[in-house]
Amino acid sequence: MDLRLGARLAALRAQSGWSLTELAERSGVSRSTLSRAERAEISPTAAQLNRLCRVYGRTMSRLLGEVEAEPALLVRAAEQPVWEDHASGFERRAVSPPHAGLRGELVEGRLAPGADIAYDRPPVAGLEQHLWVREGALEVTVQDVAHRLRTGDCLRMRVWGPTRFRCTGDAHARYLLAVVLP
Repeated sequence: MDLRLGARLAALRAQSGWSLTELAERSGVSRSTLSRAERAEISPTAAQLNRLCRVYGRTMSRLLGEVEAEPALLVRAAEQPVWEDHASGFERRAVSPPHAGLRGELVEGRLAPGADIAYDRPPVAGLEQHLWVREGALEVTVQDVAHRLRTGDCLRMRVWGPTRFRCTGDAHARYLLAVVLP
């Protein structure tokens, strides 16, 4: 997955006609990190990948979907792509097959106890999200308002600015995120 992701990131940068320095300035991700990610020497963190998605005008699911083969109508559980940010304790599963022609997608997130992920802005401004906590405790901050969520709670949000996801319990937090493009 890291090899395919690195190749896709390099291709997107080339299509945009940007140098590593230009992309670093646009995304806020260091030039060295971009270079190492494109060569698959490292896997970008969730926050870094979010910044790159914003620059390229894609959701994370769409970018990761572009790394996979042609999207199918049905994706069996064992075939759903999983991406991990080991540094932050975040695991992301693309539940529904992403497709460029569709506006909605389902993503399962899993945060380790104490995991804390902050995004400086959404990959697409005005992104609609519905977050349903399946297990554990999660604090989600949207536009400086913190929402404490427990198993079964659902938060609907339209994302314009920074967000933060924090696992506040002693066990993993698992949630389903419905993402709808504006």
